[in-house]
Amino acid sequence: MSDKPSVLLVEDAAPQALLYQQYLKDELIDLEHVDTGEKAKQFIASNPPELILLDLKLPDMDGQDILHWIKKEKFPCSIIIITGNSSVDIAVEVMQIGANDFLEKPFSANRLRTTIKNQLNQTRLRHLVDDYQVTFKRKSYHGFIGSCLPMQAVYRIIDAAATSKATVFITGESGTGKEVCAEAIHRQGPRSDKKFIALNCGAIPHDLMESEIFGHVKGAFTGASSERKGAATLADGGTLFLDEIGEMDMELQTKLLRFIQSSSFQKVGGNKQESVDIRFICATNRDPLEAVTTGKLREDLYYRLHVVPLHLPPLRERGNDIMEIAQQFLITYAKEENRLFSGFTNEAESTLNNYNWPGNVRQLQNVIRNITVLHNDKRVTQAHLPPPLNNSQNIPEAPPQSPTTQPSTEQAEIEMIEQPTIPAPDQEKQTIRPLADVERETIERAITLCDGNIPKAAALLDVSPSTIYRKKQGW
Repeated sequence: MSDKPSVLLVEDAAPQALLYQQYLKDELIDLEHVDTGEKAKQFIASNPPELILLDLKLPDMDGQDILHWIKKEKFPCSIIIITGNSSVDIAVEVMQIGANDFLEKPFSANRLRTTIKNQLNQTRLRHLVDDYQVTFKRKSYHGFIGSCLPMQAVYRIIDAAATSKATVFITGESGTGKEVCAEAIHRQGPRSDKKFIALNCGAIPHDLMESEIFGHVKGAFTGASSERKGAATLADGGTLFLDEIGEMDMELQTKLLRFIQSSSFQKVGGNKQESVDIRFICATNRDPLEAVTTGKLREDLYYRLHVVPLHLPPLRERGNDIMEIAQQFLITYAKEENRLFSGFTNEAESTLNNYNWPGNVRQLQNVIRNITVLHNDKRVTQAHLPPPLNNSQNIPEAPPQSPTTQPSTEQAEIEMIEQPTIPAPDQEKQTIRPLADVERETIERAITLCDGNIPKAAALLDVSPSTIYRKKQGW
């Protein structure tokens, strides 16, 4: 079996077919030729090629009919349309149906070869990405639950950073799992057999924070009746996680910077220098650069800590992860509370998926715990959901219905997104714009209409959330 990519030429005009075959005779491809639509369908059904060069004008059927058939049957073929009747309308139409590229007759040998090479390279790259995702996609990871693309990126960063001693700076909204992330880095790395010590800089009074980190000697201050080890000593050989680093007192930030640079410190009230070996991880739910600008975080400390940045996505941007996490919590808490719950009704799922989750995973966890404590049923229904999820404003409502039409809220949003403004005849030429610009504006408008909820925007646009994430990354 040949390792060369297979290409099918569907062209009824013999002189043109011979010319294209001559253009491609030195290319590293297996080129086959058929001259009718029926022969093309038989060939594709029996042995789908990687790439199809499809003429739109065939003797027995239109090339667009074959394109529709290929997409309907979901054959894994890339398609380049060839036509002598080129126009913007035809180009837009075939690209919307699913064609990958478009060639207008006549074209040069170099143009044909370049177009084929580019498309085959894109196909190979897409297959590599798909294979990687199938092979390495993880649904859970060291305390995390979720398989969406943003979380796969988080898992890969943890894998890469865990083996290093470099400081990791975790950012993310409250409740996204910053401490879970820090502990995952510790458990994945070579220090996993040592201690993981976590300190919340925002929960400890400022006058006690230095003692919490460095410890104190007996008599160092009122109430210090004995010597006490601090987090720095306890974490020796392991990991020290400083959560909400921007809440730390500025004077203590200076001492922390000196400690990070030298790995040595003095206990409060002591004069003995102690040295430790620590991996530092810190986190904040605020914009760290804004904290530097407003004077809440020392600039030199920020740059010392901000070696490997890692951002945790909010729950509302994690798509299907919402229900994966909810289901896991439900099974766990139902078992703890001796309840019958094993799943959710469609209505409850819809509410959970469409809610904005300002408290992120922590809020979802509390919601499921509330349900399992207060109710007992086989499935979670809308009636079981606690406030604010059971409030009417959090459930999509249909607009007032007229006798002739009854569109839903989502249908109205789809119409707002999909229906373009029709220009006046004398303005048509000035309003033709690149497809990429129109696509980007459409996606961004959908996201805006959905208040930043990318999974909901993807549902309205009838694409997967991963498609929008890839588009945004490309922009």
